[in-house]
Amino acid sequence: MFRIGHGYDVHRLTQGRKLILGGVEIPYELGLDGHSDADVLVHAIMDALLGAAAMGDIGGLFPDTDPQYKGADSMKLFAHVVSALKGKGYGIGNIDATIIAQKPKLKPYINEMRENIAKVCGVDADFINVKATTEEKLGFTGNGEGMSAHAVCIITKD
Repeated sequence: MFRIGHGYDVHRLTQGRKLILGGVEIPYELGLDGHSDADVLVHAIMDALLGAAAMGDIGGLFPDTDPQYKGADSMKLFAHVVSALKGKGYGIGNIDATIIAQKPKLKPYINEMRENIAKVCGVDADFINVKATTEEKLGFTGNGEGMSAHAVCIITKD
């Protein structure tokens, strides 16, 4: 049996924050604003996985009103989600994700993001795909006000 999930996340860009995507710190003058480290890519992936398993969303598991998640490393939260999935007998088939950002160019960091995600999932990086695109200077992402990410996944039941 397999199940499909979709996730979406968005965060505003701001001064004084690190830009972290897929667990990779990317040199840039702006970072993503959020209660945790605001890793928009990992947040979308977590929501896709939770959705596929009908386990709610990251806001339910890690509420932004809970001080214990202030500044949290999203990769650690992601590991918790993967562990919860495995505890319910689910395995990860594959993940495909897209980051939407006008700047900076993300291609040099994509393979490291894939490796980080694959390691947490316990799968080979060939089962993880990450893409980046711009919005041709349209909308909030195109204007450089924020970044968003979409993710889809297939999970399997053992």
